[in-house]
Amino acid sequence: MKKNAALKILNPILAVLLINQLLTGLFGMKLSPEAFEIFHRKAALVLAALVVLHLILNFNWIKANYFRSRKVSQ
Repeated sequence: MKKNAALKILNPILAVLLINQLLTGLFGMKLSPEAFEIFHRKAALVLAALVVLHLILNFNWIKANYFRSRKVSQ
């Protein structure tokens, strides 16, 4: 699978997981402890793993924009 195709799948999943974290964080007291464990804590682990994958897939862009050498003009 090409990098851009993988990111087109990965990015919406990351968005859904981020919204899930926000909503379960805000309304966690309304959930049962078992539901909170699944929807907030375990989803956070999946989110963290997918963020790492997202960073790996975008590493060339990160290098180009943040780690480029600064040329000093004279």
